Amino acid sequence: MSFEPQIPGLFAPGQGARPAINTLAATEKQLQYAQAIAQRTGTALPQGLSGDRAALSAWIDAHKTRAPGGRFANYPSSKQVAFAERIARIKRRDIPRECFRDKGMMSKWIDGNKPR
Repeated sequence: MSFEPQIPGLFAPGQGARPAINTLAATEKQLQYAQAIAQRTGTALPQGLSGDRAALSAWIDAHKTRAPGGRFANYPSSKQVAFAERIARIKRRDIPRECFRDKGMMSKWIDGNKPR
């Protein structure tokens, strides 16, 4: 059994206590990607973000281009279809027609039929 004294205000910010925060510096690839986004969008990359990986990641998420929406946004990619067709040839199975209209269903079909 241990005894921990209760001293009110011991770890209060007014007493000079600060939380221990370990920030990681941004990676080189992360910086290059952020600079490419800034150049493409014409916005300035804020100063001081290179020292904080999480802050730079949040900036990238807020400024990167979104995937196009529309009628065909939920269709599987050509690479996904080609991979599924290769699996179908190996396994000698047909790919269900509805998989060609929904990338989630195509992904599930691929996961369920991958050669192990």
